[in-house]
Amino acid sequence: MWQEEVLRDLEAAANPDKAPAMAAYMKNQFDFLGVQTPQLKQIVRPHLSTASQQPDIDWGFVWKAWETPYREGQYCAINYLSRVASRLNADDLPALKDLVSSKPWWDTVDSLSGIIGSLVLRVQPLKGAMLAWSREDFLWVRRSAILHQLSFKNQTDVPLLEEIILNNLGTREFFINKAIGWSLRQYAYTDPLWVSQFLENHRQQLSNLSVREASKHLKR
Repeated sequence: MWQEEVLRDLEAAANPDKAPAMAAYMKNQFDFLGVQTPQLKQIVRPHLSTASQQPDIDWGFVWKAWETPYREGQYCAINYLSRVASRLNADDLPALKDLVSSKPWWDTVDSLSGIIGSLVLRVQPLKGAMLAWSREDFLWVRRSAILHQLSFKNQTDVPLLEEIILNNLGTREFFINKAIGWSLRQYAYTDPLWVSQFLENHRQQLSNLSVREASKHLKR
């Protein structure tokens, strides 16, 4: 079956010479096969092309890939979810949250945040869940909430973005402050005046990192 074939082909492409550098780039949080992104996409493309045509989301495969001991397994699962993102529905949000919370680091969390964002954009009542996520203790869930509108441009729910960011001010957590700055920087392409005013209104509460990131493309 394709589920076993895609992981077998991935493992067959392992490159022990490249694996240590890839692990080091991720602060040695995870083991790697040594399969770099372009090659990984080439390997999984034919398998996932067939799989994505199936009517149902194969969560069994997602978790099988996620639970592999190498990081490329998680990337494979994300590649699959990206292909079937338009078929995700509100009932899938808890599983997506579980993925955010499992083996979390910026690489998987940021990719999942885009998939979650596409779901929230289609299913507007899920905005309430994003607001709730922004208040959770676990920093990776909060980061996902902050970043879920990153690609929305003029479809951004600005009051929601503002409230989510306000819920996360006053922390010294790097990954939260970086996400705040990144989300503001992206929205500045759409509405630089709003972002400038937000920075002015909340300068005392924002970290220097957030301000620096948010201001990168604003006129000085």
